[in-house]
Formats: sequence, structure tokens, C-alpha cells
Amino acid sequence: MTRLRDRLAALVRADDGPLTRELLREPGRFGLGQLPVRTAPDSVTTLVCGFCSTGCGLSAHLRDGEASNLSPDASHPVNHGMACPKGWEALSALAAPGRATTPMVRNASGALLPSDWPNALEIFTRRFGEIIEDHGGDACAFLGTGQIPTEELVYLGALARFGMGFAHGDGNTRQCMATAATAYKQSFGFDAPPFTYRDFEESDVIVLVGSNLCIAHPILWEHICRNTREPKIVVVDPRRTETAMAATHHYPIEPKSDLYFFYAVANVLIREGWIDRAFIDAHTEGFDEFAAAIAGFTPAAVTDDVGVDIAAIEELAALIHAGQRVSFWWTMGVNQSHQAVRVAQALIDLALLTGQIGRPGTGANSITGQCNAMGSRLFSNTSSLFCGRSFASETDRREVAEILGIPLSRVTDRDGLAYDQIIEGIHAGRIRGLWVVATNGAHSWIHQSGFIAALEKLEFLVVQDLYPTTETARHADLFLPAAGWGEKDGTFINSERRIGLIKKVRRAPGQALADFQIFRLIAEAWGCGPMFAGWKQPEDVFDTMRALSRGRTCDLAGIDGYAMLDAVGGIQWPLPEGVRLEDHHRRLFGDGHFMRTNGRALFVADRPVPVPEPCDDTYPLILLTGRGSSSQWHTQTRTGKSKVLQKLHRSEAYVEISALDADASGVRDEQWVVVRSRRGAIRLRALIRPTVRAGQLFVPMHYPEVNQLTHPSFDPHSRQPSYKHCAVRIERDG
Repeated sequence: MTRLRDRLAALVRADDGPLTRELLREPGRFGLGQLPVRTAPDSVTTLVCGFCSTGCGLSAHLRDGEASNLSPDASHPVNHGMACPKGWEALSALAAPGRATTPMVRNASGALLPSDWPNALEIFTRRFGEIIEDHGGDACAFLGTGQIPTEELVYLGALARFGMGFAHGDGNTRQCMATAATAYKQSFGFDAPPFTYRDFEESDVIVLVGSNLCIAHPILWEHICRNTREPKIVVVDPRRTETAMAATHHYPIEPKSDLYFFYAVANVLIREGWIDRAFIDAHTEGFDEFAAAIAGFTPAAVTDDVGVDIAAIEELAALIHAGQRVSFWWTMGVNQSHQAVRVAQALIDLALLTGQIGRPGTGANSITGQCNAMGSRLFSNTSSLFCGRSFASETDRREVAEILGIPLSRVTDRDGLAYDQIIEGIHAGRIRGLWVVATNGAHSWIHQSGFIAALEKLEFLVVQDLYPTTETARHADLFLPAAGWGEKDGTFINSERRIGLIKKVRRAPGQALADFQIFRLIAEAWGCGPMFAGWKQPEDVFDTMRALSRGRTCDLAGIDGYAMLDAVGGIQWPLPEGVRLEDHHRRLFGDGHFMRTNGRALFVADRPVPVPEPCDDTYPLILLTGRGSSSQWHTQTRTGKSKVLQKLHRSEAYVEISALDADASGVRDEQWVVVRSRRGAIRLRALIRPTVRAGQLFVPMHYPEVNQLTHPSFDPHSRQPSYKHCAVRIERDG
């Protein structure tokens, strides 16, 4: 215990150093070609935003060494001086009341009371140690996040699985990007989004599927607005979203009829000969099987299923054929579905059919959710061994062990359970201890009451976060206070594969520490500190990331540390060692070579299956969920602390309903109503709007009530939850 107290004191002293890093700007050293090197006055430092996956650059304006306010970074290659409301207000969450300033321990009376780090570490190691001693590593799991830097994800995944022996680990990236990652791996051989944001500006047909880009990723919509090619903008979405209103074409298909719709579009392209047969023959496999599988999905055969007429399907096929540069983009409306991977692959198939990939303005492009979901996909050590390796491969395990300098026996040969399987394991009594880092599943996980019931069954729950008041933290036996974005250093990887730098521009309050430093303390307390002795600062882990990625698809080896990232505003992977960086914007597959063993992309098709919970007479309406405001982020843990952002959206939860369904239910505009599913009932304001069609309701995801209703169904390949469809009814309140 004395040693731990000394170690803690040393960490606190180290944390008293400069809040911003003086980074070298020597372009010749980095082989940056003709790229301009970014400079800033001493009173300003630049960093990447910590909310969504767009990865905007922000300028932090310093006073006495600390950030006093933020503005968009005009020189950044992602946002060109623009920012959404969240970016402008990113500092507000750090200074908001209610930040955790000490560890907290739940006492015998059930109260969560302040403690100190030595006591917290003793409880952490003792309680988890007892569970592992009695039940083995299979009884412990951790849940990470795409909200913390990649270096911290590496540390958490290595510490929990190799150092502590936890058998299972997953993250909230399972909720947003598991589908895209799985689809890319199966179709391309690696989780490789091929695009750059410049493709929005260079397409002449832009197909947006299940994506309300204006609200969810407004800076990406600004890239479309910069397009001088007068593009056709196609939106495929059941709702008449803000993006659909701005589009040139909107196809309001029935919820979860995507496979029927896109197979019918592909059917027309093949029927008319509007395909790139030379590209197909040279760079793909499985085309004949694909064509046979979709042969029955003619426009006439699917029109009743998709809810749009034959002419609409034929029209979209003609638009794709006429486009010289066609890009297909999707996000949560696709990923969060019971058959999500196959829908994502239907879009990949359309790009492959027409040869619309690898060139400017083309691609089958997934838009990521969280700021570092890409970092989580590659480096969290959860669903795959680091950098897309396999736990089952002895060669892969040996490589990782050698790079980390640890015994091969420490590297597990088993995949852990996915997020939903971890929750099932808790309910079944197989998993008894859970460590939750920077995520709030008691709000965000599907079928909320089932998740909360699982938390209550645990023998030991540790939550590591900024606020002890989150829905998940309220159930913790031990709470560890963490620093947030802007209070620590590290990197994020955005949707277009760009590694961006974050910096410490504020000091965390009280005894709150960066997750990186918390992991160091836990490693030492557990007794595995020597395994990670080389990781003294986040940049040490970045060096390990370079080594882990060397020679792989996601190669970072040519990025010579944080200074190089800072000099140019972030760098897309891959950048192998010795390669000059000549352009801010680089796309994949320009040579037609994919990452599967034979170098060819694979066509994939499957039969559509019915939704898990169809409507009936008792629950006749479909509930849709999604982003409701550009001012709010996920569970509002941080954005809910900003008075400015709170003024930009409704504080009361609401449901959008069509005029036809409102009349049938006797509901008036702005009236309180109750929406019920088979799992729960919630009270909301009814907004009668033309944004939803008859038979459908829409509730934004940001409100804590919504997941009391959602149905716990999952894609069988990605195990991503299907948030976008469940059966409900609506009633007047009182």
C-alpha cells in the first residue's frame, strides 16, 4: 500500500507539467512532400474534437496555459473552419457541476461515498481477484468505448485480457460500427473504409442510406454543399428527415425493407447491362452466384415489400448508371438492423457491380458514429487481436507477444463474448464482475430494463467515468473519476481513417486522472505493472501502435509520432514507413487490389428475413429511433451539461407522429402521450409532423426513456443491436 501511495504521488506530480505540448514542426524530418505545415501563435493550440467521428479540428485559445474557449481550426483538412454546436461547446462539460473529484465506494447502506485512490485500488484488485480465484477469468468482463483515445484503448485491452486475465471484453462501438466492420472484413478482407471526405465534393451521384447527415454529421453535409458538380443527392430513409428535404431524390422505403430495395436496384442494373463487367472480372469473385441469388427480386416482385413503386426503383438504377462518379454512404439506419451486415454488403455490391470504387467521388462508404470508433475497431483488443489479427492464430499471437514484450502464454487464444453475450452471461450467472469505462449502457443499450437488471445481478461493478450521476454509474460498487477530452493527450481515428491528435488543455478536477494513468495504477496494484513498464506516456503506446500495425492494412509505421500529426492536422492510414505524404486526402483500392487472400472483393447476398417483432393489432405502429438534434450527443452525459446546447433542443422527450395516426388515436399536437411496447411504457410530448409516414413513430435516441421500448434483436454476423424497428402503440395520457 505504501508503494501505491508513492506511485500515486508521482503521477500527480507528473500531472503538474505543462498543459500543452510544444511540438516540433520540421516538415523535412517527416517526409511531408508539399503539404503545408500548420502553425499557431503561442496563445493557441489545435486539437481534434471529441464528439462524433467527423474528426473536426478545433483551436483552443489559452489563457495562463489553459483553454478559455474554442473555435474551429480554419486550416484543418476536415472542417475548414466550420464546427457544429457540440464542437463550439466542448469545454463546457469539463467545467460543469457534478464532476467526480474522488473515487467513490458504495457502503453497506447502499450509498456511494467519497474515498481515495489507495482504497479504491485495494478494493478493485481484491474484489476482481476474488472472482477470478473462485470462478476463473471467464467470470470477468470489461466494456470499453469509442470515446477514449486509441492509446487508452490499447492499454485497457492489453491490461484486462493479458495482464489481469479477463476472458471477455467489448465496447460501445458494438452499438454503432460492428456492422460496417464485419461487412468490410467479409467483402474486402479487412475493416477498411475506402473513402476520403473529398469524395463528397467530387461525386455526381451521392446515395445516402439511413443517414440524416444534416443533423448527425453537419460538417460532412457542408462538404456536399462544396460540391461544384451539381450532384444528384439521393436519400433512402423511411423518414422525411432534414437531409431528405434537402435532397434531389428521396425514397421513403418501409422500415427494414432495405435488402428487397437494393437487390431490386441491382437486378435492374444487371438486366440492363449497366454494370462494369471488366472491373467485375478483374477484381471480384462471386458475381454469378450473386446475380442468381437476386434474380427473383425484380422491381415488380418487391414493390409491396418496400413501399415505393416500380418507377422509383427503376429511376434509382438509372441515376446510378448515368453517374460517372457515384458514392454510396450509410450510417446507423443501416448498421442498427436485424440484417444489417447484408444491407451494408448490398451497398458494397452496388459499388462493385458498377466499378464505382477506388476513384475520386466513388466508394461504398460507412460513416462512423463515435469520435474514436475506428480506433476501437482496430486497437481495443476485443473482437479481434490488435490490428485485425485473430486470437485463434498462433502466428498472430506470437507477433503481438513479441511486439509487447510479454510471454506468449499471456496472449489468449479465444475470442471473448460480444456485448450482448456479456449481458446474457451476467443474467445466467456466468459473469460476475464487470468493469465499465466511459460508456453509459444503462441509457444506451437496447431493452434498457434488461440491461439494468443485469447490473443488479453482478457481484462487483466498477464504473470509470467523468460523472458519478450517469445511469450506469448509479449502480456502481466502485466509481473511478476520470479525466475527459481536453484533459489528456492521445489520438482518435475518424471515419476517413484519419489519425488526429488530442491534447491536454485543461486540468482535470480534484483527484480525477486520465484513463491512461488509472490503467497504470491498476496494473501496478494488480502486480502486472512490469508487463507495461515501457508505457509511461500515451505517446509510448502510440509507438507500440506503429509496431503493431507495421506491414498490415492499417499501417501507421510512417507516422513519426505526435509532432508529425500536429504539423499537418492528422494523417490517414495507411502510411507505411518510408512513404512520403503528398496529399491530405487518400482513398483505398485505386489499384483494384483488395485484402482478401486472392486480392479480390467478394459479392455477398442473402435472403431477406422478417423483422423479429412485427406489428399486430395490439402494437400496430413501428418505432424508429435516431439522432434528433445536432446539439446533442448520445446519452447527453456531456452535452447535457451545456446551457447553450440545452437551448438548442427540446428538454422534454417527444415523439413524432403522422397526422393520420394522430387523428386515429385522438392525439393533438404538443399533447402528452404514452408510447408502449411489450417491454415498457414512456411518457412524451406528441409532435404531429410530416416527417413520419402513417404507421410509424420517431423518438430521438438522446432521451433516457427511449430504450425502455426497444426490442433486443441483433444482426447474426455483427451482433449489433437493431434499434430501428420495434412494435409499439400510442395512447393519450389521461
